[in-house]
Amino acid sequence: MTPARHTALPVPAALRDFVARLPIRPPSIVLALALDRLLRPQLAPDVARQLSDQVVEIEVRDLGLRCRLMLGPSGFRSVPDGGPVTLRVVADAVSYFRLLRGEEDADRLFFERALVMEGDTEYGLILKNTLDALGPLLHWPGRPA
Repeated sequence: MTPARHTALPVPAALRDFVARLPIRPPSIVLALALDRLLRPQLAPDVARQLSDQVVEIEVRDLGLRCRLMLGPSGFRSVPDGGPVTLRVVADAVSYFRLLRGEEDADRLFFERALVMEGDTEYGLILKNTLDALGPLLHWPGRPA
């Protein structure tokens, strides 16, 4: 049985446009801190080396939000806007949360065009396969882990 699809209320265009004009650094810092706690402890050293020193941009399309990150020796860190990006990942907020909770498959979202990955294909596959192997990163209270 497939899980029920949840849809978010649409974000007003004016709010989305306002958020898109905000500096990229604060949300990137927050995401880097979250990934240091949720993802980094689960990464094998060889996988961490493969994923290191590459800029990844994550866009939450429906919110107008973008983050830029890089994994380095001391963990995830935010990266300033501008400059080259190794991989760019775009989806709406609900799709990201469903992926993080293990309720949705990245391949299916990709083929349904709900998830877009642009850039270095090999790097994207390493990242996707790593996340698939780790399983859900978020567990909500009252739900089985």
